[in-house]
Amino acid sequence: MEFLSTLNTMITDVLGPLGPIIILGTLGLIMVVITISMMLSQPEDPMAKLKKSVQSPSSELPQKRLRQGERNEQLKKFASFLEPKSASELSARQLQLRQAGYQSQDAVRFFHFAQFALGLLGLILAFIYLIVLGAGEGFSTQKMMIYTILPGVVGYYAPTYWITRRVDARKEEITQGFPDCLDMMLVCVEAGQSLDQSIVRVARELHASYPALAQEFDVVAYEMKAGKDKSAVLNDLGTRCGVLDLSSFVTVMIQSAAFGTSISEALRVYSSEMRDKRVMRAEEAANKLPTKMTLATMMLTVPPLLIILVGPSVHGITQLGNLSMNP
Repeated sequence: MEFLSTLNTMITDVLGPLGPIIILGTLGLIMVVITISMMLSQPEDPMAKLKKSVQSPSSELPQKRLRQGERNEQLKKFASFLEPKSASELSARQLQLRQAGYQSQDAVRFFHFAQFALGLLGLILAFIYLIVLGAGEGFSTQKMMIYTILPGVVGYYAPTYWITRRVDARKEEITQGFPDCLDMMLVCVEAGQSLDQSIVRVARELHASYPALAQEFDVVAYEMKAGKDKSAVLNDLGTRCGVLDLSSFVTVMIQSAAFGTSISEALRVYSSEMRDKRVMRAEEAANKLPTKMTLATMMLTVPPLLIILVGPSVHGITQLGNLSMNP
């Protein structure tokens, strides 16, 4: 105990009252760097070597996977750290990232890597700003810990906030473009094309105006070409987008195919409802506008009006008070 007390006194004399925290933080960073370097220097998986040897050496172009490209082999080494252990949590995170527009197989790993990297970067920047640059002089230990941990917490939760905003923006874009998509699909079906052909055509036409919706219909077209069941493809579309209007459209199409009714008639009725719904949505936003402007109007209009109306009276009362005090 005397040795520890002496060591603590020496560290405090050299580095100040936060010396033990500085040393522990430095040791933690060194251990993180050593662990990452050791994991990166792991030997190549024998199964990966075997797959490479099986490939034809005469092929100049690397083999590509359908739809989502090749996986990142560097992130694969950290799969146990960058992917949730629970299958349900992993599926929920994959669905959220797909709703945000990130279709890559490594999207979950990139997401958790971004959380780890930004959190660590926030801690390092806070450490440099408070300790190295001396901005934290005079702070108590509790205040220093709060100012050090807070940037790390902000960096850790920044990817979650970004993904949430991306999901909301993408859902709004799909909702806005869906009525036009139905009108184009109705025209294609009435012109004699099948539902599969109309989806391909609509996806091609929507890339300029509504790229998110066009991307989802491209996935539907590829899955249908691959031979997947049409009902399963449409159900996956509704789940993947997470938009209520699109889920209702999927239900209408599945029921129309199941009962043998006319797809064009179902599309005509549903597209008319979607147009009316878009008009109602615009009217709702317009009706909300006066309520939202009330606070701004009060803050920007009432104070100048009070100054103009009440200011001269207050000035006159002040002058009368001065005259009565100094006759």
